[in-house]
Amino acid sequence: MEFTHEQISEIISEITNGELGLQGLVKQGLESLMLSERDLHNETRGDVSNGFRGRRVCHGGKVFELRVPRSRNNHFYPMLLGVLKDQEEEAQKLVSSLYCSGLTTEQVGKIYEQFYGKHYSKSQVSRLLNTAREDVNAWLGRELDHRYPIIYIDATYVLTRRDDSVSNEAYYTVLGVKEDRTREVLAVVNFPTESATNWKDVFEDLKERGVGVIDLLVCDGLPGIENVLAETFPKADLQLCTVHLKRNIAGKVKPRDKKQVMEELKQICAPDQWEISPEKAFEKFKEFITRWQKSYPVLKRYCHDRYRFYFTYFKYEREIRGMIYTTNWIERLNRDYKRVINMRGAMPNPQAVILLMGTVAQNADIYKYPIYNFLESRLFY
Repeated sequence: MEFTHEQISEIISEITNGELGLQGLVKQGLESLMLSERDLHNETRGDVSNGFRGRRVCHGGKVFELRVPRSRNNHFYPMLLGVLKDQEEEAQKLVSSLYCSGLTTEQVGKIYEQFYGKHYSKSQVSRLLNTAREDVNAWLGRELDHRYPIIYIDATYVLTRRDDSVSNEAYYTVLGVKEDRTREVLAVVNFPTESATNWKDVFEDLKERGVGVIDLLVCDGLPGIENVLAETFPKADLQLCTVHLKRNIAGKVKPRDKKQVMEELKQICAPDQWEISPEKAFEKFKEFITRWQKSYPVLKRYCHDRYRFYFTYFKYEREIRGMIYTTNWIERLNRDYKRVINMRGAMPNPQAVILLMGTVAQNADIYKYPIYNFLESRLFY
């Protein structure tokens, strides 16, 4: 069938003046292209037409409900649909990017409506984020290196909703320094309650993902961490964070004594000391505690043998002690977490927090550069 120029103009006018306007014309054009493609498929493959199926796609900033032609042998797939699918995936990437940059699902839905002309509810946006969740979960479960000379563990606290209550929960980042002196996040985990069993599960998971050797673990005084480490990675050294130690002791003395106490503690913990060992440093620390516990009996607990793990860094070269006696190496990442998370109120669930933190960690480009100072350490040879 052939149409005159006037007939074609009249058909186009009817379509564009209809309820969908120009969008209706685009829809008609897309469906006509797919029909022509099916005719060619049937002719070259000996196939037969078999009706249509519905498909929603994004194109040109609009959402289209298309009738996609089918063939009897189900071997027909329009090339045009593949192109439109790529655009749809780009729209999903936009949703993920906006959400993981700190916007709420409601805000993302409004922006999506401006770009694509269709409103998406919070639950619909959440479903669009499924691909992002799958990507982050796959990255957090990826295969790891056999050996990590140093691993850091530190927590950031996020208001999180569980059932009908909201609490400030700890989310731990496990950061590994690789043999090439670059860094990568190995895990992001959340525990409703602190327990040594939790850390055993984390370390066993690292082993299942390929980790066989950890030389040094740097972390806060996590309950039972020394026992779990000895069980799972028996050759690893443990260094507890001295910054947290100083902060805890400072909180237990009166303001009039704080300056003197902190000055003495600073000298004991100074990383650039010569002719010092972990054993000597711990003895000096216990003498310091014994001296001050006369005024502050609460300090007596710091003479416990566990506190020797705060001085492991004296076993290593002076050049790297300042980088291994604290977990502050994760502080920048923690700030990036907060920048994204603090744009919201309480997070709806732990999975939402891990999605955001995992995305931030995955895109932390600064960790791709090797740390020059670690060249001085035998840990990396």
